[in-house]
Amino acid sequence: MGDQSYGVDPATVDFIAKEIKDAVSMGVEVAIVIGGGNIFRGVEASVKGIERASADYMGMLATVINALALQNYLEKYGIPTRVQSAIEMKELAEPYIRRKAIRHLEKGRAVIFAAGTGNPYFTTDTAASLRAMEINADVILKATKVDGVYSSDPVKDPKARKYDTVTYIDVLKKGLSIMDSTAISLCMDNNLPIVVFNLRGKGNIRKIIEGKKVGTLVVKDHGTRVKSKDH
Repeated sequence: MGDQSYGVDPATVDFIAKEIKDAVSMGVEVAIVIGGGNIFRGVEASVKGIERASADYMGMLATVINALALQNYLEKYGIPTRVQSAIEMKELAEPYIRRKAIRHLEKGRAVIFAAGTGNPYFTTDTAASLRAMEINADVILKATKVDGVYSSDPVKDPKARKYDTVTYIDVLKKGLSIMDSTAISLCMDNNLPIVVFNLRGKGNIRKIIEGKKVGTLVVKDHGTRVKSKDH
C-alpha cells in the first residue's frame, strides 16, 4: 500500500516487481508468498466481531488481489509469472500443485502463492514456511519495513539493538516479532534459514543473493551460513 493507509499503490508494486525482476535475471528461482493486510486483516476483523474463520478466508481473498497486481507488473517487465491459489478460483489462478510450482520455477517463471495455506487460523508467515519447504527452497527472505531484527521496537526504544544473526530459539524465547511461532518452529524443525530485511531498500534482494550482509539472518546457530544448493 506504500504510504497510503489502504489499498494497492501502483508505484510500490512497480518497485517490488523491479526488485524481483533483478533477482530472476540472476538465474535464481523465485517464489513469492503474498499477504493481504493492505486490504483486509483477518485477525483484526475477528477481534471486531467477524467470526475468525470467515475473517481469515476474507484475508486470503485479499492476497489474491495483491497476487494479481504483482503478476501484472512482473509480466510488464517481461517476467513470466504464475499465480497459484490455495483456494480454487480457476478463472483467476492455477490451483496450488506442488510439482507444477516446481516445474514453473525450473522454467524460469516467478511463482506467486496466494490465499495462504487455504486454511483459517494459519498466517501468511506459516504459508511462506510451508511453501518454502514444499519447493525445497534455500532460504526465506522475509520482506518487512525495517532493516532487520531488533531487541525491541527501534521506533519506541532508542537503545534497541539490531542483531546480525539470531537463532530460532532466541526468537521464540525472547518473543521477537519476526514471524509467528508456528512459522518459526516449522523453519527450525527443517533447518530453513530466514533473512529479515527491508524491502524498501533498493537492491536488497540482489545483495542477499550475492551473499552480502543485509538485514538479520535467522538460523539454528550463530555459525551457520546460507548455502545454495543450485546457485
